[in-house]
Amino acid sequence: METNRLTRRRVLQGSGSLTLLGLAGCDAPTGQPTDEPAGGEGHSDDHAGHGDSPHGHEQVGEPKATREVLVNTARNGDNTEYHFDPHVTWVDVGGTVTWTLESGSHTATAYHPGNDQPRLVPEGTDAWDSEMLSEEGETFEHTFETEGVYHYYCEPHETFGMLATVIVGDPDLDEQTALQRVPEEKPEEVRGKLEELNEICHSILDGPHEEETTEHGDEEQEHHETETAEHGDEEEKHHSSQTTTTS
Repeated sequence: METNRLTRRRVLQGSGSLTLLGLAGCDAPTGQPTDEPAGGEGHSDDHAGHGDSPHGHEQVGEPKATREVLVNTARNGDNTEYHFDPHVTWVDVGGTVTWTLESGSHTATAYHPGNDQPRLVPEGTDAWDSEMLSEEGETFEHTFETEGVYHYYCEPHETFGMLATVIVGDPDLDEQTALQRVPEEKPEEVRGKLEELNEICHSILDGPHEEETTEHGDEEQEHHETETAEHGDEEEKHHSSQTTTTS
């Protein structure tokens, strides 16, 4: 059974500024009014899926038993930006993800019929929803017992593109409900973010297999070239031996 837990704890604040990398477009329109405080200073940028690439997936690495996702609101000039950091995180089957609120008021809510949403999580899994996180340092935990791809969103900021994904285990991409379709009834901003998340998931899960295939192909080619060279040397020696005997 999948489990979740809501807790509160303080987040130690360090120095530095929020790095606004990763999935583009998780922000409100320019000049969009908001009563949420700006914040998010001092968080680390070494979370999986929030690297230096435009889509923030170069540092996903391997699945782990536990992962943390930071949830925040930040102002960048006239723009108010909403983030799950990282946008894509990867855990083992039975692994736990903890969402920690840095600033603003947000939810982490699964795309599930139980949340009045289209299913973008594996079949047979339960709905999960953090409900509103509004106190700095508040956390929500969910344990994922079923392998697969899970898309989720922030309820008040979904239309601003505040979406993210949890990958659990090493799922077969062809069997993932989340990757099969982008709901047509969703606004363009939401559909665009889901398409980007799907691309990232394919890149993460397809990449190692492609690399293994390439390495295997290189090994076979080297082996073939070595055998060809050795066979050629043997033929040349045999031909030279016959020529000497005849002479």
